[in-house]
Amino acid sequence: MIQVTIWHNPRCSKSREALSILEESGCEKEVVRYLETTPTKDEITTALTMLGMNPRELMRTKEDIYLELNLKEEDDYDKLVDAMVENPKLIERPVIFKDGKAIIGRPTSIIAKFLTS
Repeated sequence: MIQVTIWHNPRCSKSREALSILEESGCEKEVVRYLETTPTKDEITTALTMLGMNPRELMRTKEDIYLELNLKEEDDYDKLVDAMVENPKLIERPVIFKDGKAIIGRPTSIIAKFLTS
């Protein structure tokens, strides 16, 4: 059986849609409500490695907190990751993990292919 973890925000329609796709697939899933259980710096760094991304690519750059913290001007990897730890609302959603790989489940149409890869 496929085992996946999803960083989920139940208030987000795309995240809810992703969770529904996971449920329909019959995979075994761990749902992490990342706004309540904030990923650690190590977990975010690992996610970035699995995604093949830099921190800014995992950030919701249109969030007010992104602008308030002036993160557009920040280039330091650790400071950007720290900002996500301190403000998990900045983390793009949903993030889905499977077998040492990860994707951001947007558009949700990519999730089924990820589950079978």
